[in-house]
Amino acid sequence: MRNTTPKSVTVTPTPPPAPRSATPRILLAEDSAADAYLVLAAFKEHGLDAPLEVATDGEQVLRILSRPRGPDDASLDLIILDLNLPRYDGIEILRQLRATEGLAGVPVIVLTSSDSPQDRFAATQLGVARYLRKPTDLKQFLNLGAVFRDVLGLAEADSEGTEGIPE
Repeated sequence: MRNTTPKSVTVTPTPPPAPRSATPRILLAEDSAADAYLVLAAFKEHGLDAPLEVATDGEQVLRILSRPRGPDDASLDLIILDLNLPRYDGIEILRQLRATEGLAGVPVIVLTSSDSPQDRFAATQLGVARYLRKPTDLKQFLNLGAVFRDVLGLAEADSEGTEGIPE
């Protein structure tokens, strides 16, 4: 006769995943210092207290994206990408980003002066979260902070909205 008494099993609980940093990690790919300043101002206008890592050309963006990351390094939470960058354009950067394990799912907001249907189509096919034309009005530019918050999944306490932001 077989012994059917259950054996004692020790269960070691799996530790919960490390909490995501309360401060989002954001890469801004923008060659215009004035536009980079306005993006930072839009962050402040909407209470986003997140440092921006700024890359001013496509080659620098690709170097940042290819940096080895350790297990304790925070992953990117958002990329704000101008399509008209020197050295590598934004569409090429998007292609490489989407083909890179660990980065393929990072949300991207295209913020560009390009109104080209081909650029919009290519960016959409590459899964951008938003495709926005750079506003020419200061108030509209500052309202972009609400879009950034939305894509990051952060609630806006009191927003004036995103009306007037060209898409």
